[in-house]
Parts: sequence; structure tokens; C-alpha cells
Amino acid sequence: MTNTEEQQPSPPTSARVIYRAALARDAADQAEVFYHAVMQGAATHYTLAERRAWAQALPREGSAWAVRQALYTTLVATCDGRCVGFLELDLSAGRIETLYVWPSLAGRGIGTTLLVHAERLLLEQGKGQVEIEASSMLYDRLLRRGWENHGEQWVERSGERLMRYRLSKPLNAVET
Repeated sequence: MTNTEEQQPSPPTSARVIYRAALARDAADQAEVFYHAVMQGAATHYTLAERRAWAQALPREGSAWAVRQALYTTLVATCDGRCVGFLELDLSAGRIETLYVWPSLAGRGIGTTLLVHAERLLLEQGKGQVEIEASSMLYDRLLRRGWENHGEQWVERSGERLMRYRLSKPLNAVET
């Protein structure tokens, strides 16, 4: 994806979403997913000024996201070879750092599936709990999935105060 692309087409109903570990080639797509998830996807939860400040918190350059792949275990959801969602996980801390899905694909289970994969990885590392600091747009969805609210937090980005929630969830192994 280039920085000038404003729309990513929705996958056809027969398109298959594939979940895997991130590769360096996914970094530019991650930058675009992040930017559009914040600027478009969060539009009903945050003001334009808040979204601009949030979007500026991380560069819209693939190289920056490639560096983040070295810092965090990064899982991606791809469709037709393009990253359409991703999750960054700090395995040692038992924390989900980020979770973003392309706005037109939100609500289709992509984020939920990324969470399930992250929870499995944490269980494999012997973790009994997962934590996240979630945006207002993710908050209700996580509560419905059994996450516990530990209160609101305010974070400052470029002079704007953004509300988020501290959440955690116990991890339980499920036999399949």
C-alpha cells in the first residue's frame, strides 16, 4: 500500500483471510492499517483532533513498523497477500500492545481471531492472564469476550488527551 491510497477494497466473499506471523514485507501495510483504523475506524469514538494526535503517535512508514516487529511478536491477518489486520504482543509481559483492523473489515471477526491466536501463544508461554490498554472503540467488544475492566486511563498525544481502558482476561486452556 502506498500513503496515497485512501481505500482498500473489501475482500470478495470467497476471499480467505490467513493468519500468520508478520514478515518484514507486511510493515508498510501495517502502517496503513494503523492510520486508517485510527482516522476512519475510530471516527465515532474520538474527535478529529484526537484521531490526528493518535495517528501521529506512530510513523506512517513501513520501516518504523518493521522495527516494531523486532520488539513485539506480531501477528497479521492477510487477504490476497495484503495485511488487513495485526496484533502486537509482548509475550514476556503478557500484554497486547496493539490491535488494528482495516476499517471496512471491522466486525468480521478478524480482530477476535488475532486475539485468540495471541491468547494461545501466551498460554504456551505459561501465562495465566493477558492485559491490554484498549480504546473506546474496542472496549465493549472486549467486555463481551470476558475481559475485566480495571478503570479508565488518559494518555496524552500531541496535546490531546485520549481515553482508554485498562483490561485483563484470565487465560484458560481449552481442549480441542
